[in-house]
Amino acid sequence: MASEGVIETSGDKPENLGRRRFLLGSTVVVGAVGAGFAAVPFIKSWNPSERAKQAGAPVTADISALAEGQRLIYEWRGQPIWIVKRSPAVLAALPTLDGELRDPASENADQQPAYAQNATRSIKPDISVLVGLCTHLGCSPEMAAEIRPEPFDANWKGGYFCPCHKSKFDMAGRVYQGVPAPTNLPVPPHHYVDDNTIVIGVDPQGGA
Repeated sequence: MASEGVIETSGDKPENLGRRRFLLGSTVVVGAVGAGFAAVPFIKSWNPSERAKQAGAPVTADISALAEGQRLIYEWRGQPIWIVKRSPAVLAALPTLDGELRDPASENADQQPAYAQNATRSIKPDISVLVGLCTHLGCSPEMAAEIRPEPFDANWKGGYFCPCHKSKFDMAGRVYQGVPAPTNLPVPPHHYVDDNTIVIGVDPQGGA
């Protein structure tokens, strides 16, 4: 049975969300919804036992209700795991950002399993699975998934902005040049049971 996560939309402004920190095991409040996305109710986060967390027990995620531009948040090993459905426009924009990124080809093998070392850093191009902690000092970046000018980047193509020290990541979790974060957001081990179910914490059979 799939555990429950929290669904967020992409319309929240990062400068407002910077006042909030992701609190593991607590209720997440969904802010204002941006144009083009329907409001969705949040779902209470499911928390495994402390012993299970320490052991890194797998977490099963149901993505059947996930719409384009939304983020589903789970907890695994005491870390927030983001599952995001990316739009075709966002996917088309990813290759155009390579010249602005520190490690566009994800050459640091510690940042993702081999099966996610590709152009989208994912198993399925439209579904991104990331550890939602900035690689600078561990703040939780905010999602700005729409392609539109933002106060922190007039040519924003969608991604994540860390309000703590202004690090930026694209919608594949790749870090921009010239920001404090040294590496891309990690991709946790995961695999698909079926089109609507992801198991976080376990590699695909034969994957590494």
